[in-house]
Amino acid sequence: MTAGNATPVPPALPGLDPAWSRHLTVADRTGTEHDWHVLDNGVENPVGTLLCVHGNPTWSYLWRRLLAGAPAGWRVIAPDQLGMGWSQRLPGLRSLEQRVADLGDLTAALGVTGPVVTVGHDWGGVISLGWALEHRAQLRGVVLANTAVAMPPGDLGPALIRLAHAPGVRSAVTVGTPVFVRATTALSRPPLPRDVRDAFAAPYGSAARRRAVGDFVADIPFSTGHPSRPAQEAIAEGIRSLQVPALLLWGPRDPVFGERYLTDLRGRLPHAALHRYEGASHLLPEDAPQYATAVAQWVAELPDPSLPGSALPGPADGGRRPTPAADEDPRPPWAALTERADDASPAVVEVGGSTVSWAELNRRVERLAAGLAATGVRPGHRVGLLVEPSADLTAAVYAVWRAGAVVVVADKGLGFRGMRRALRGAAVDHVVCGTAGLAAARLMGLPATRIAASSVRPAARRVLGAVRTLPEIEDAGRDAPVPAVPSGDADCAVLFTSGATGPAKGVVYTRRQASAQLALVRATYRLTGEDRLVAAFAPFALLGPALGIGSAVPDIDVTAPGSLTASALAEAVSAVDATVVFASPAALRRVVATAPELTAGQRSALGRVRLLMSAGAPVPVGLLAALRDVLPSAEAHTPYGMTEALPVTDVSAAEIAEAGDGNGVCVGRPLPGVEVAISPFGPDGAADGALTGTPGTAGEICVRAAHVKDRYDALWATERAAARPAGWHRTGDVGHLDAEGRLWVEGRLPHVISTAEGPLTPVGIEQRAERVPGVTAAAAVGVGPRGGQVVVVVVVLDGSESGASGRPRARQARRLRMAVAAPDLADAVRAAAGVDVAAVLVADRLPVDIRHQSKVDRRRVAEQAGRLLAGTRRRAAGDR
Repeated sequence: MTAGNATPVPPALPGLDPAWSRHLTVADRTGTEHDWHVLDNGVENPVGTLLCVHGNPTWSYLWRRLLAGAPAGWRVIAPDQLGMGWSQRLPGLRSLEQRVADLGDLTAALGVTGPVVTVGHDWGGVISLGWALEHRAQLRGVVLANTAVAMPPGDLGPALIRLAHAPGVRSAVTVGTPVFVRATTALSRPPLPRDVRDAFAAPYGSAARRRAVGDFVADIPFSTGHPSRPAQEAIAEGIRSLQVPALLLWGPRDPVFGERYLTDLRGRLPHAALHRYEGASHLLPEDAPQYATAVAQWVAELPDPSLPGSALPGPADGGRRPTPAADEDPRPPWAALTERADDASPAVVEVGGSTVSWAELNRRVERLAAGLAATGVRPGHRVGLLVEPSADLTAAVYAVWRAGAVVVVADKGLGFRGMRRALRGAAVDHVVCGTAGLAAARLMGLPATRIAASSVRPAARRVLGAVRTLPEIEDAGRDAPVPAVPSGDADCAVLFTSGATGPAKGVVYTRRQASAQLALVRATYRLTGEDRLVAAFAPFALLGPALGIGSAVPDIDVTAPGSLTASALAEAVSAVDATVVFASPAALRRVVATAPELTAGQRSALGRVRLLMSAGAPVPVGLLAALRDVLPSAEAHTPYGMTEALPVTDVSAAEIAEAGDGNGVCVGRPLPGVEVAISPFGPDGAADGALTGTPGTAGEICVRAAHVKDRYDALWATERAAARPAGWHRTGDVGHLDAEGRLWVEGRLPHVISTAEGPLTPVGIEQRAERVPGVTAAAAVGVGPRGGQVVVVVVVLDGSESGASGRPRARQARRLRMAVAAPDLADAVRAAAGVDVAAVLVADRLPVDIRHQSKVDRRRVAEQAGRLLAGTRRRAAGDR
């Protein structure tokens, strides 16, 4: 029914089912009746209720996707707060305490008895938490999205809200005009459709209907004397005692509630699971519509509170930890340092710089670890590293581990924006920086304690905000005790993926998992203390001391592995008399190209290398063959894996030749203790089938092993999607197992081409296209709607500005040049592809990831190919 002065909801608002809308009259605790508008999915005899509370100046429309995608058997209630949306307009301001009471009156009138999960956004977050504290017996869990319950110490409150809070401004922008209402929906990323923005503004068409918008802003308790301050502080402190599961959903681009508010919430709800939707802004339910699926899944997984110990999830972000291994005390990563504490041989060599012995490294690590503990670095604290590959970096990494803290590695290959996103998302407590790193940390706005890797001038130290230096910390640790060894299940590292198919993801490893990985690498490649390593990929070089082998990093830009020359590699090999080389395919292509420049002495040094490892992307057989001239004694291996699990399989150059041609890249057989299975494709291209090892069955590659990552960091929904079935990791790669048990990789799951005849994987098509004379590289992509995509092959030709490799040397950001291929070339590529090809295009290069310079960004290729074929880009080569 429509009661009192409540206004009916306009019909046909996008995404809103009119059947959900209802009005009812509710008496408050003074006996005064008010007319409420509520969206209610009307589930009878529910197993539970989701109570969704909007903020200012939105209304219950914000929760329409959650009503549409409610968990099975759950009732969803989303009221318009009094004075807001389509509920009754009130003559006076409603305080925070009154709004919490109003919500309680409403739920009582609606017959809500529990279990209840509260869901709050913006200022609806603190109101929903106030209800939760007053209804603990009914409470089953809390969900919060981009909200705040308190102002962190030293914070003055969100700048945009403070501006709107100013009395002279408030009446103009929140009531007198629709500026505040319209500006809120303008914050969304990506921008909202016009009809959705209009739907949010629909209840606020006049100044009279916007009065509560201004009142809501006026009730924000910025000052200690504000009437609502006691209620706000009581809620902020009270939630520390909430012993129910919690889920935080966050848009990191929010200009209202930034990272400091998320940090504050996590401090008050330390057990809360968290998912950060990269790219999303303040209106999280709009910017990340998939949030509704995440909430439904989280609710469905809530543990039964009647079972002992099941009220709260285990790890802080809700991940599933594997069953502890039999080894309850895994070998720590610094074990080799302790074992070689009297060894004067080189442990770390800076090419063109200093050399550090095992004994020196061990002493420095122990002093630094003790000093870190003495100066405030606690077990579990996260320590970011913005230090160039060096002995300082190596010592800092092992000292952080020895202190029981967690190393956060976000290398320069992510680019500045990627590093900023990674380090802020990982919520680092401290950051160790070189001089350039200190400037970067300041520009990034990292709230962490900044530690300079070396002595800096007082003026520079003051400007760049360095609290102390590593030499000062080392001095502090000379007479301090070394911290106790952390448990095997304690986190030890957060590593970031390359970001080749989306924002880089933080990958958490425990000490147990890291130990299992090191043991597997050591056994697989028969590494002993007599080996020495050269790694053209800095994160791998850091593992040298943990593997018990001396190491060096070539003198190259770590963001440009393709800059490694044969001479630079030879100099690094000579510096440590290396027996093992690890480099990406991009680096090795450059080594082959510059091999004619080698001197006789350099060739002799390279001739002593016994093992070559290359990972990060498939390594062409031709490249491995060409490397035999540069590293004649080296057995070439290409381990397959990813940041989440490396290695998974291994294959030698001889085994690749034995396997011959196939649909994809042969990456060998699973290593001991590693299980590999395939989740088959369905007709729509989704890889959701039951895991199988049937030869020839294509689908997503799934892995299970002791060294697989513990979880994704601050990505609860991503972790749940990847950890299916429990204990397995879905890699995002697609491929198949052959009759001999070898794994073949056919591409990435997001790049599978969804045709009307079924899914097609890209790598096999690309391999066949690259056999066409004159073609040096190819990308097979799908153009069109899913389920009806057509295959488009984009090729790079000999003599392009990319060079012989077909890979770019220039900046990745500039626009691709693409044109329709000549008829003869198109016919040849179509004939070789083995599938129906709708179009063949020629590009000047293929865009690849920064870190490895090998993983093709097929999404970007597909977008531009689609525009060209649609006629929106008609100009051919030379078009910028």
